[in-house]
Amino acid sequence: MADSEFTYTPGAWRVTEAMKKAFNENGYILVRNMFNQEEVAKVRTALENPNGVQRYALKRADGSDRANRLVLWNHPGRDVTGVMARTERVVGTAEQMLGGDEVYHYHTKLIMKDAKIGGTFCWHQDYGYWYKNGCLYPDMLSVFIPMDDTDKTNGCLQVLRGSHRMGRVNHKLLGEQQQAEPERVEEAHKILLHEYVEMKAGDALFFHCNLLHTSAANTSDRRRWVFIVAFNKRSNDPYKDHHHPRYTPLEKVPDAALLECNDVEDLEGKWFMSNEEDTSTS
Repeated sequence: MADSEFTYTPGAWRVTEAMKKAFNENGYILVRNMFNQEEVAKVRTALENPNGVQRYALKRADGSDRANRLVLWNHPGRDVTGVMARTERVVGTAEQMLGGDEVYHYHTKLIMKDAKIGGTFCWHQDYGYWYKNGCLYPDMLSVFIPMDDTDKTNGCLQVLRGSHRMGRVNHKLLGEQQQAEPERVEEAHKILLHEYVEMKAGDALFFHCNLLHTSAANTSDRRRWVFIVAFNKRSNDPYKDHHHPRYTPLEKVPDAALLECNDVEDLEGKWFMSNEEDTSTS
């Protein structure tokens, strides 16, 4: 089985055939040190700013007595959070993982599992949500970038390696989440490797929209905040309007643009999702 772990080298990063093979076989690649600590600190500060994206935070129940907070925006914008999502290293890698065709920004979200009270995410596929939005093909992926170190104690991501090859699994509501059919997940556990993806702040996990994944509650005294950018191929433009955007051209920026950007409060045009707009739990 192909190794899915790689390391980012500034100025020398390129997507290799080994990376494409790993993504196609395993459903993900894990890139260590995708963002350095100065870059992470800059984005983290922007995310924590009460006058920035935090103004649009929502709460999501996990089906038990716990909940997570999230902020979701549909267009990247030109602030620090938008520049991070538009960097060549992120967008270019996403395009190569999806076959080399043009992608657009489907949405970005900040998932906040706060210390002691952060909830679980049940086993699901992102396409379990996105299929219902009118996306005909699973030509989509997410880029999972921790703002804090994530491990088993604070609810790191867990995946079933290679489960994207199962295709879309039926999903049903659990609390305010879509849960993959438990019987299918149970059977998949018998033949696929269950991995705990422990990551450092600034690592990046590029994973296929049909990869089954979950995360446990955060019972630790450390928070677990994660920045997640979702991309869709231009050719997979949804056939109907919904609460995420249809194809919108994406302006990539050089990797150096992140440290050059100092805008954290100009949120114009980002289109934050509200509870009223969210149809994914209906």
